[in-house]
Amino acid sequence: MSKKEKKQLIRILISAVLYIIAILLPVEGIAKLMVFLVVYAAIGGDIVLKAIRNISHGQVFDENFLMSVATIGAFFLKEYPEAVAVMMFYQVGEWFQSYAVSKSRRSISELMDIRPDYANVLRDGQLVQVDPEEVIINETIVVKPGERIPLDGVVLEGNSSVDTSALTGESVPREVEPGQNIISGCINQTGRLTIQVTKEFGQSTVAKILELVENACDKKSKSENFITKFARYYTPMVVIGAVLLAILPPLLAGQEFSVWVARALTFLVISCPCALVISIPLSFFGGIGGASKSGVLVKGSNYLEALADTEVVVFDKTGTLTKGSFAVSKVQPENMTVDELLEIAAYAEDYSNHPIALSIKKAYGKDIESGRILSIEEIAGHGVKAVIDGKEVLAGNAKLMLKENIAYKSVPLAGTVVYLAINGKYAGSISIEDEIKEDSPKAIADLKAAGIRKTVMLTGDADAVGQKVAKTLRLDKAYTELLPADKVERMEELMKEKSAKGKLAFVGDGINDAPVLARADIGIAMGGLGSDAAIEAADIVIMTDEPSQIATVMKISKKTLRIVKQNIVLALGVKGIVLVLGALGMASMWAAVFSDVGVSVIAIINAMRALNVKKV
Repeated sequence: MSKKEKKQLIRILISAVLYIIAILLPVEGIAKLMVFLVVYAAIGGDIVLKAIRNISHGQVFDENFLMSVATIGAFFLKEYPEAVAVMMFYQVGEWFQSYAVSKSRRSISELMDIRPDYANVLRDGQLVQVDPEEVIINETIVVKPGERIPLDGVVLEGNSSVDTSALTGESVPREVEPGQNIISGCINQTGRLTIQVTKEFGQSTVAKILELVENACDKKSKSENFITKFARYYTPMVVIGAVLLAILPPLLAGQEFSVWVARALTFLVISCPCALVISIPLSFFGGIGGASKSGVLVKGSNYLEALADTEVVVFDKTGTLTKGSFAVSKVQPENMTVDELLEIAAYAEDYSNHPIALSIKKAYGKDIESGRILSIEEIAGHGVKAVIDGKEVLAGNAKLMLKENIAYKSVPLAGTVVYLAINGKYAGSISIEDEIKEDSPKAIADLKAAGIRKTVMLTGDADAVGQKVAKTLRLDKAYTELLPADKVERMEELMKEKSAKGKLAFVGDGINDAPVLARADIGIAMGGLGSDAAIEAADIVIMTDEPSQIATVMKISKKTLRIVKQNIVLALGVKGIVLVLGALGMASMWAAVFSDVGVSVIAIINAMRALNVKKV
């Protein structure tokens, strides 16, 4: 609880004690009025001052005005206890609202408490502790165990485990070693790391994420915009209605003014739109906070709302549904063992840093004795020719086999195939594929279970590769061998297939998919940490590398909208009934208090549920 909230609560408690004393005091007339005025000033003086201040600025019709007019009117009707009670309960509702909002904000700020306080910079051979904003690109920083990594960079020295949970929600630490990129906001756990800075603090991952969270609620949903417009017209209408209620019956039917003025004042208290104005933005704020807890950054409540209407989800392949890294999937030797073929291939690819070569060496998994390699010659567009242990080894594609007139067995598998020959004779083949993420099958199944009508993949890969991935994941459709412009064209076609209300979401890596991300109704960047393009182009950033989080954030979206609709029905329903009863003289000022403060409290409690959403 903040100091402001504590002061407000103490003030309410003191006013409550004074209120009880005022009721028990055996005074009448002017003395009774003065006693209750003191209590009223203590509990509601600031509301009256706000109303006066707002009127002077041209903002007349708000809740401060409604509460001030209603309670001051009650004093004129000599309903002193009711006037003070209405203001007191209103302040209780305001305190509850303030506490709920700050609790929601604290829950997000604690979750996103990733801003580093300092950086240890190596300058002139000495470690100097400075503000992260003072560090420039290419400077060297040192991060000790237990410290938060202050800036993005590349590890120069040291091995360690890094806690990324504040950014990704992933509980398992990640291992880092020299040569690896590292992002700010994580906590170094075990070893001392020396890092070369690659981005200034303002452009670092931690700064961009903090900016996203802070600005997420600036982009309002349709529901929030509706309530804002509704309140703008609703409040003046109920004030006019209250005036007419106070004047017309006495003038037309000759009834007492005091009776109808009392009803009009009750009508004003009932009409206060606090429950709607507060609970709906709070619901979306809670939804965005719940998404952050799951490792998903939503840039605005408008995007969170749009997710609930998503009908079509379109995926990029590489880096989204697949890992974007090659791995050996099949080894088919000819007149030798699998291990022997892998060994000769690893030696032939020793000097290459191509992803295919790296995957073969990783599959071999042993140290390479460079002395066994007598020579290596690269044959552009075909492969390599090497002399290993005195034998001539060819490793490359089918064109290399044809070029050297070697009879080989064609492998009709999706992916990349490396054919090998030793001393002019075919030795076998190694198939290499981009690995499907372990999480991808679950992601597609969860989306279909969530009601997504169509799942599509757009990729620039060969048709055989793309169709195999689509079949494995049970996607509805796959378009392959697409250039970036082709992807946009396909996207346009898919946009026409959805319903008028339905939305299309595109999920990509955020680096080379910016045009498609921008064209989709909702752009979702996968594995966006450290990728400027992802954070800039996408509406939603999945901070983990898990496609299944898309279904999670859709679940959050639908739950948030359910809560919003519940609060709208609750607030308008209760107020509508009590307004009619108040106009007929069947609802007292106490009923008015419940319809305003009580409904606000219930709506706020309901809105807070949006913070708590479990992963799918």
